[in-house]
Amino acid sequence: MKTVNVQIEIPKGIAPYLNDEERIPPFERNAMMIYPFIQKGIISHGRAAELLEVRKWDLIEFYNSIGIPYLNQSKEELLADLATFDKVMEKNK
Repeated sequence: MKTVNVQIEIPKGIAPYLNDEERIPPFERNAMMIYPFIQKGIISHGRAAELLEVRKWDLIEFYNSIGIPYLNQSKEELLADLATFDKVMEKNK
């Protein structure tokens, strides 16, 4: 994975934790740094996985393991999405 150094301002007390690879492996640190962009819809889980050079499912499993669900829809929203999917599939037959 190609990396780049960036300079950001953070509270001084956080700095020791960012470089503690024994407690927080780089993948976990980077996945947590990129999550707000997923949450705001700026990038997808798939794109985040590409940037982190992991499989999308591995990223989803990591987020799930720390309590961040992949699907955060209500049952009604999910059923509506499935109905839309069925309509699209019918048109493509």
